[in-house]
Amino acid sequence: MKHTRALATSVAVLATLALSLAGCRNPGGGSGTTTTSPGPTPTTEPGGGGGGYQKGPDPTEALLGGDGPFQVTQTAITGASGFGGGRVYSPTQSGTYGAIALSPGFTAMWSSISWMGPRLASHGFVVLGMETNTTGDQPASRGAQLNRALQWLTSTSSVRSKVDGSRLAVGGHSMGGGGTLEALRTNPALKLGIPIAPWNTNTNFSSVRAPVVIVSGSADTIAPEGSHSDRFYASLGGEKAQVSLNGASHFFPQTVNRTLSRYAVAWLKRFVDNDTRYSSFACTGSGSGYTFRSTCPV
Repeated sequence: MKHTRALATSVAVLATLALSLAGCRNPGGGSGTTTTSPGPTPTTEPGGGGGGYQKGPDPTEALLGGDGPFQVTQTAITGASGFGGGRVYSPTQSGTYGAIALSPGFTAMWSSISWMGPRLASHGFVVLGMETNTTGDQPASRGAQLNRALQWLTSTSSVRSKVDGSRLAVGGHSMGGGGTLEALRTNPALKLGIPIAPWNTNTNFSSVRAPVVIVSGSADTIAPEGSHSDRFYASLGGEKAQVSLNGASHFFPQTVNRTLSRYAVAWLKRFVDNDTRYSSFACTGSGSGYTFRSTCPV
């Protein structure tokens, strides 16, 4: 009887989640290759005054919250295996870049958070916006697919020559955020995780040593901070931060969000590019509308 009741409770939770996330479905899309031009093409400087793989101008709050200086091209993924396809966004300038794979949430498609693709790429990263094998895939499956997507990106994709395979990151929304933590747990070579309003029934990620920045909403009723983000943060064993957006619901990543952009870019620059110019931006909470905690300084 106990097992029957536990199973019924789990089914009910997933059913509620599916109904709540139904609004995430937004096939949108299109195919082929398009190019956007956020601004003038910057100078790329491996090494340099910021250390690591310094690219672009010195950071400012305004720059981090908006589009970066790199021109961006995007291409639909075809013929991929192990994950459901998606789109790749990359700087048009020659050179090598760190990369991040991003997963949407339960019942959702990449289009639900697709603004993040060109935004992060415009700051000097290759971004793989992933479709999952099925929209009902659970966090562990999404984590495995994120790792397969990065493997495809570095070995098979048309932009593989632009990707530095030693500087890879993962991120995602909701169950995609839970999948981000699963990917980090199973792949210790990853440099960074960005779980966004993450949902996962597994709350112990003490084995994760990679830096992680969690961005959550204080009014999230789908993945409440007290039973999800807060527990994930407490369990993590490496450098970490949590940005809690005041009054934000579970769906805040589905529209352009400057605070999410600010911290995603700052942590990618600091921990994937190892650019110390971004240390103070990654490790401080100087804005309004959110609370911030971390184990910084780094």
